[in-house]
Amino acid sequence: MTFYHFEIVVEKESDDVGYAAYSPTLPGCFSNGKTIEEAGGISAKPSNST
Repeated sequence: MTFYHFEIVVEKESDDVGYAAYSPTLPGCFSNGKTIEEAGGISAKPSNST
């Protein structure tokens, strides 16, 4: 089995009470939530934005 490691960035929403999380190396992989734990649940399947 192969494991991959990716950087995840979690930022406080400037105009909301929650947090946003994304991976700079995986376009389309993002998440948000009211807590850092909720925001950290990034989908392993990036959306296809073509």
